[in-house]
Amino acid sequence: MNVEFDNSVVDKNRAQHKAVQVAIYVLLSILVLVYILPLLWIVMSAMKPNSDFKSTPWALPHDFSSLMDNFVFAWTKGHLGRATLNSFIVATVTLIISLVVGSMAAFAIARLRFKLSKLVLTYFMIGMMIPIHCVLFSLYTQFASWKLTNTLAGLIIPYVAFSLPITIYIMTGFFESIPNELFEAAVIDGCSVPRLFVTVGLPLAKTGFMVTGLMSFVNNWNELLFALVFISDDELKTLPVSLTKFVGPHSTNYTQMFAGIVIAVIPTIIVYSIFANQIVEGLTAGAVKG
Repeated sequence: MNVEFDNSVVDKNRAQHKAVQVAIYVLLSILVLVYILPLLWIVMSAMKPNSDFKSTPWALPHDFSSLMDNFVFAWTKGHLGRATLNSFIVATVTLIISLVVGSMAAFAIARLRFKLSKLVLTYFMIGMMIPIHCVLFSLYTQFASWKLTNTLAGLIIPYVAFSLPITIYIMTGFFESIPNELFEAAVIDGCSVPRLFVTVGLPLAKTGFMVTGLMSFVNNWNELLFALVFISDDELKTLPVSLTKFVGPHSTNYTQMFAGIVIAVIPTIIVYSIFANQIVEGLTAGAVKG
């Protein structure tokens, strides 16, 4: 049987497909500009004296001998070096604790199949709905009685508490996506539950670890409210809190503040640039398979 194709219909479909592709590329290009241009403007402004910024905020820097002055001032006089170290300690310790505890809880919910597993998962998911503002006063009062205010431990504890729900939720989806046959084979070989978790669960859910780890680290790196309320000692302040010192009651040195902002966002940009594909793949896998 001979089948005749209408070339005009084929050409029309190709033209429509190409038009859709062009429209998508144009839209994505616009979105890229919307997100990148403000960051480029901040970097450009951070390389100018404050007087030049106020007179010509949109102009390019013209004094190339002082391009890095604001960055040096922000790092040394603004104490961003110490603040960066504090943020790194808090975010890293929170990351380790939340991943270890959250992954074990997620594995128990997904694989041990006890009667209240779904109820326990729902209980943790409720934690994702609680705004931190609702517990700020009560936490501060309790931590003050425990002598935990003005300490890095006083930040790590609530950070872990608010990181656990999303970690458990995502990791549960990854553990549930692992085929049962792998666990059954390991049990036949004599694996205990802890060994199942370490030798089977963790290696196959490493993408979930990457996703939840990056989310936890970046969120706690940028957190301001708890750090602003709980920490008063300049030596213990984190990076977001230290940036507020560039804003005065009567005047603000915007260019030095912009330099501090650039220093603060560089680590997160590097992390997302390196692991962007893994983040998207991990979120998709956890959402669809779970």
